[in-house]
Amino acid sequence: MTVLIQPHVSEKAANVAEKANQYVFRVRDDASKAEVKSAVELMFEVTVEGVNLLNRPGKTRRFKNMAGKRNGFKKAYVRLQAGQSIDFTGATAK
Repeated sequence: MTVLIQPHVSEKAANVAEKANQYVFRVRDDASKAEVKSAVELMFEVTVEGVNLLNRPGKTRRFKNMAGKRNGFKKAYVRLQAGQSIDFTGATAK
């Protein structure tokens, strides 16, 4: 259950969810595809068709004369079976 950190909210994630029935999550850096698949199926009670993982490296930035680096993170693109969806709002259907 600690594999998933949070849903990744972006314009690209919204487009992918709408067109390809995929959802994007930020996951732990040591997470594997099997762990992500089982965590999504357990938490949201859906059937996962596939998982793609990618590491997004941190960007180097400067503030005045100080060089620094932002933290990187790992994302998971989770593809669900046709007809299934995930509701992040938690609202119940009436």
